[in-house]
Amino acid sequence: MTVTATASGSFAIGGDMEVTRLGFGAMRITGDGIWGPPKDPVAARAVLRRLRSLEVDFIDTADSYGPFVSEDLIAEVLRPYDGIKVATKAGLTRSGPSAWAPVGRPEYLRQSCEMSLRRLGVETLDLWQLHRIDAKVPREEQFGVMRDLQDEGKVRHLGLSEVDVEEIEAAGQFFHVTTVQNLFNMAERKSQDVLEHCEANGIGFIPWFPLAAGRLAEPGGSVADIAQAHGATTGQVALAWLLERSPVTLPIPGTGSVEHLEENVAAAGLELTDDELERLDRAVPAA
Repeated sequence: MTVTATASGSFAIGGDMEVTRLGFGAMRITGDGIWGPPKDPVAARAVLRRLRSLEVDFIDTADSYGPFVSEDLIAEVLRPYDGIKVATKAGLTRSGPSAWAPVGRPEYLRQSCEMSLRRLGVETLDLWQLHRIDAKVPREEQFGVMRDLQDEGKVRHLGLSEVDVEEIEAAGQFFHVTTVQNLFNMAERKSQDVLEHCEANGIGFIPWFPLAAGRLAEPGGSVADIAQAHGATTGQVALAWLLERSPVTLPIPGTGSVEHLEENVAAAGLELTDDELERLDRAVPAA
């Protein structure tokens, strides 16, 4: 029997928007350097179509992926969304492959929201996240326009990306922070305090780059050993660990391959023993 994302359980973003905890990150359905169209557009569309049958109902994207390519493909293949929730982000501009620059001017963020609404073909964005806080613009101005757009009904829920606890609390003075998206995986755990804050406050924690395990995935490493014991891949162990780490974690592994997508979703059915989880928690992360 095929394992689907429902095996990962569910989480209610903002208390009222229930999604499968194992979602899909739509960054990799673009070109090299997250720039331009995918090398294999047929495969990219096939990945998006496969999400429904695998019962993945949470997609994370951004206007900067492509830019615009990811949102356009999602709308082309999946609209009308029929229960699939699409989260997107704004606040990073692109000048070429692998080049990213934060821009948090309120008028730019407002335009970005309006354009995501148009590209995704919706009247309200399910979840709109500030991709980065722009240090050149008072953060209160950035948080303020996010609140205004929510008040206007253009976004349902609001989230942040790459922030610390103090920044989450500062944003909370303007709106209900429902998700936080930070770099977090087996090899990179610097945001553990942010994860703990999110768990304590019912905030969804979206760990990006979730498949990484560093040297732990090399032969003889704890991840590799556990993967071999289960007949699984190291990536599946990394995802299973994240799902067990906290009930608020929402991993969003991305890929441009249907086979890899199926492999990632199968991690929802991987049950790690208490001893294995303890071993992984004790492991010293290595990049």
